[in-house]
Amino acid sequence: MGEYDGKRVVITGGSSGFGLAIAQALVTGGARVLITGRGQAALDAARDQLGASALAVRSDTASLPDIDALADRVKAEFGTIDALFANAGVNGFAPFEATSEELYDRLLAVNAKGPYFTVQRLAPVLAEGGGVVLTTSVAGVLGLPALSAYAASKAALRSMARSLARELLPRKIRVNAISPGPIDSGILEKSMPREAADQVKAQMAAENPMLRMGTSAEIAKAALFLAFDATYTTGAELAVDGGGSQL
Repeated sequence: MGEYDGKRVVITGGSSGFGLAIAQALVTGGARVLITGRGQAALDAARDQLGASALAVRSDTASLPDIDALADRVKAEFGTIDALFANAGVNGFAPFEATSEELYDRLLAVNAKGPYFTVQRLAPVLAEGGGVVLTTSVAGVLGLPALSAYAASKAALRSMARSLARELLPRKIRVNAISPGPIDSGILEKSMPREAADQVKAQMAAENPMLRMGTSAEIAKAALFLAFDATYTTGAELAVDGGGSQL
């Protein structure tokens, strides 16, 4: 028997990076998962990698109609779910004086508004005792240059973890957050040229107390702990950052 036999789980932003690593660990452990993403090609590749225990649904976390459709699909496929990983998010780099309204609105819509309404719409199908995990960032507690709007979106999500944890307590649903530090998840390569991404990663590793970047698999282990094993923990944020926000 697998560790997650019989579990039914939804992972937004599950076609790559942290989300895909979480989905892979769950499927390997016997769970059924539904992952979402905006790019059909990435979703198809993820579904092929995960196999028959995975459903891949194209969904934009910044779109309420998409979130409503996702909730309907989850009800139809699973009935109830045991865990929700509200992981979908985007990054965006710009100096404060050059941050545009368009960038600000996009970051807040995807990183804060999307997870909020995803939890709201899917909470009714969470089984009693289920777990919700939000993906925040160490940027929410550190003053990092060129990340002010992104950091604000993740700090908002950290606050939501506390508020939603309190409001969902009557149903014994726990809400926690995972706070990644410098993780080599492939997201940098999506937002900048490869050479620039390599330079940024080398700098991040050199500045980290552990002198390395983390892996998506390490994020997955921590997120799964919060969702299933941390049964006396709610409203918390777990930093997985090589000590970067703590030391």
